[in-house]
Formats: sequence, structure tokens, C-alpha cells
Amino acid sequence: MELMILVIYATFCWGIFKFFKIPLNKWTVPTAFLGGVILLVSMLLFMNYNHPHTKLATQYYISTPIIPNVRGKVIEVNPVKPNQLVKQGEVLFRIEPTPYQAEVDLRKAQLADAEQSVKSLNADYQAAKAKVTESKLMITQRQKEFERYRQLLGSNSVSRSDFDLREREYLVAKATHEANLAALEKAEGLYLSKIDGVNTAVAQAQAQLEQAQFDLDSTVVKAPADGFISQTLLREGMTANPLPLRPVMTFTHQQDKQFVAAFRQNSLLRLNVGNEAELAFPAIPGKVFKAEVIGILPAIGEHELQANGTLYTRRFIDNEAMPLVVLKLKEDMSAYNLPYGTTAEVAVYTEHAHHLAMMRKILLRMNSWKNYLYLDH
Repeated sequence: MELMILVIYATFCWGIFKFFKIPLNKWTVPTAFLGGVILLVSMLLFMNYNHPHTKLATQYYISTPIIPNVRGKVIEVNPVKPNQLVKQGEVLFRIEPTPYQAEVDLRKAQLADAEQSVKSLNADYQAAKAKVTESKLMITQRQKEFERYRQLLGSNSVSRSDFDLREREYLVAKATHEANLAALEKAEGLYLSKIDGVNTAVAQAQAQLEQAQFDLDSTVVKAPADGFISQTLLREGMTANPLPLRPVMTFTHQQDKQFVAAFRQNSLLRLNVGNEAELAFPAIPGKVFKAEVIGILPAIGEHELQANGTLYTRRFIDNEAMPLVVLKLKEDMSAYNLPYGTTAEVAVYTEHAHHLAMMRKILLRMNSWKNYLYLDH
């Protein structure tokens, strides 16, 4: 591009010198030469600032390490072909379910026992209520007799021994009533102890059954989303273990192709969401693809700090920190079958000095054609 501009400028100067018959001397020739250098450098500087460019761009993608929730021997690995799309919910592999099925059966029995116990608690509660009612009537009767004998004792109509007998009967009835009240309170607490309308014993048994059922269901490991497995090294007979955290597979999610590019900080005032952009891929020489700036990350990772016992030195500041820009392709690239993680060269075109954007576009296309040339052998 620079050579082309110089050739055009030299042709323009030659025409001026020829048409106006300007003599070639120590003043005119250096002036024309310096004018070309100044013109070229000025155009490049304005272009670089207003239409930033970088070769540091790559497509990012999200993967999920497949770690089983339960430990066990792998009994089946479904024939999922590497790098072939699988749908969400498709089975990846199975773990021996026998011990987890036994745990589910045990928890079901415990739940049935708890539900039966609730019925027994209801019967105990009703019996305790009946005893309280009976003892309440009894204490009322004994209290009336005790009061009547106390009045008769003052008129010498009854003996002291009869009065003492009625007093003992009243105190026994009172004690029996208090014991029945305590028994009722205990039975009521056991029967009416509930969480969301469910008896606590039944709720506990249900929770244990749900946990056991979850563990049983976890013996069948399924695809978390649409995507693919790049490598399937798991084999039947191996032991899958949730701890330590050691994935048995890595699942790559199917996703839109988005790119992250690192730009110089000099261009931050010109980079904005919505700017037009173009990408050139080393894997696709001679072509550029339209894209759009969809985000500028608000933090630079090189200068992240976390609480620790390390004192930072000048090297922390000397790290080259470049802001990251997120771009999204606006063209369909399904015909090229590019793998995730492909690198690219990016140019962003802003509304400033828009007439210089043509230079940047030409330069990007020239670099794209240069991708045909490499000397690896």
C-alpha cells in the first residue's frame, strides 16, 4: 500500500514537473521527496489512530469438563463419534447403578415407614386428647367432692379420715391431669411438627429419597447442551470419580462464532460498540469477512490484583496491557468449517477520518492475499 501511494505520488510529481516545466535542482527535488514522505507518514498515522488494526485476534469458545456426580465403574460408553454434533440430553456414558438403586429402595422403605408412623402418631394424639378430657372431668368431680367434704368437716358431719381420703383423690386426679396434659403436648408436637404441611419425619425421608434418586440418575451422564466431544478416551471398566476434580471428557458447546481482539490503548478513544469491522483469516487467504464490535471489556486482565501475600514490583507495571474488544461476524461462514479457536487479523472502521478507511481496507486485503505465501517446509 505504501509503495502504491508513493508510485501515485511520484507520477503526480512527474506530471507537475513536466507540465509546468519545473527545473530539477537541489530545491525542487528534495521538496517533492519530502512532500511525499510527509504525506505518506501523515496518512498512515491518521489511519492507524482512527481505523485501528491488530493481528492479535482469536475466536473464543466455551467448553464444559464432564465430571460425574457419583463414583463408580463405567459399564457403558455410548459410541459418540468425536467432533460430531450431539444433542442436549443424549447419553455419553453410564456408571454401575446397583449400589445407588439399592439406596433408593432403602429410602423408599424408610419413607413408607415414616408415613405409617404418622398415622400412629395421629392415633396417639387423639388418645392423648381423650385422656386429657377424661382427666379434666375427673378432676372437676374430685374437686367438688373435696370442697363438699371440707365444708362438712367444719360441722363435724364427716370424719377426718374421710376428708383426707377425698383430698388425696383430688390431688391424684390433679396430678393425673397434669401428666395427661404433658403427654398431649408431646403427642401434639410429634404429630403437628410439619414443614410446608408435611410431617418432619416424612419430609426427612422424602429428602433422603430424592438425594438417593439424584445419585441414581447421575449414573447416566448426558450431554449438558448441543455440542461435541473432541476426544473420547473413556473406556468400559474404568472408574469414574468426582474427587479429585478430574474430567473424563471435555464437552465443547455449539455456539455463535465470536472473536476477541487485543488493540493498542492508543485507539481506545476511537473504539466504540457498533463500529464496523472486518476480519481476515490465515486459514482463508484472499478473503475478508464483515463483523461488528459488540463489546469492549471494561477491565484489562494483566493488571488484576487479588488479596495475597505478594508485594508487586515494577514487572507488574511493565506487563504489556492491551484492551480486549469483542466482535461478532455478520456473515455466514459455515461453508469453511473453521475449527473453534481460529486466529484472525482485524481492522475496525470508525466514523472519524472515514476517507482513510479505504487505505485500511486495501491493506487488510493485501495482507489476506499474503496468507497464500509461507515458507514452512
